[in-house]
Amino acid sequence: MAEQKKTSEAARKSAFLRWAYGNLTCFTQEHMQTFGYLAAMVPIIDELYDKDEDKVDALKTYTAFFNTEPQIGSIVVGLTVGLEEARANGEPMDAETINGIRAGLMGPLAGLGDSIIVGTFIPILLGIAMGLSQGGNPLGPIFYIVAWNALMYFGMKFAFDSGYSMGGAAVEALVGPQSAALRSAIGTVGTMVIGAVAGTWVSISTSFTVVFGQDSSFSLQGTLDNIMPKALNLVFVYLCWWLMTKKKISPTIVMLILVVIAFVGCITIPGINTSIFDPGLSY
Repeated sequence: MAEQKKTSEAARKSAFLRWAYGNLTCFTQEHMQTFGYLAAMVPIIDELYDKDEDKVDALKTYTAFFNTEPQIGSIVVGLTVGLEEARANGEPMDAETINGIRAGLMGPLAGLGDSIIVGTFIPILLGIAMGLSQGGNPLGPIFYIVAWNALMYFGMKFAFDSGYSMGGAAVEALVGPQSAALRSAIGTVGTMVIGAVAGTWVSISTSFTVVFGQDSSFSLQGTLDNIMPKALNLVFVYLCWWLMTKKKISPTIVMLILVVIAFVGCITIPGINTSIFDPGLSY
């Protein structure tokens, strides 16, 4: 029986430090934390696989889009270290399963982390620091720098180690008799999160209005609201999904297409003195 592969403490520590201090590596609107995650997994992949082609195949898993709250999100990185160990040991753990877990967890953890870390914890630390800073006291900024880095480091390390500890249990659940249902549930949660984000943050309306007389006019937005509120939100989200998934157009190009649509839509249509979109600018 072949010896089971297991990552060393040094490799896991290196992965953690790369994520903790480099999760925004090569950050762009198209990739966000993708390359920070990829860099964190390099020492893990390098230790688990002997052949270069196996390392390349394993690293390709982590080129998929990823973005979450980095402190709480450390648990996802630790979890995938455990999953990667299982894959290297021959468990039926493929890239689709690993990325399904990452996609399913990154949204909920982002919401949790933003409310706890960004919305609560950081303002408390800043409040204390600003109180200490009155009168130009340097103790305020020193307190914040030391307290934030210490709490951030040990908090992220705990989350990372907790995720790694759960790796074995997660593997058992994912390859067991109920694995299909669990994987489907993870995908459903991820889809729900994306839908909720689109419904909450995407807001598109049209200013297209045609006046037929003093007492008669046609408002496209009013008509759409009567038929299906937020219809334009759905159209534009579906358009972006179709361009990226079906036409394989990069997110950057899709954003440029949306800019062109917005620019053209703001041009006044001759004869009816209206435009599709109203930027709300005044000169």
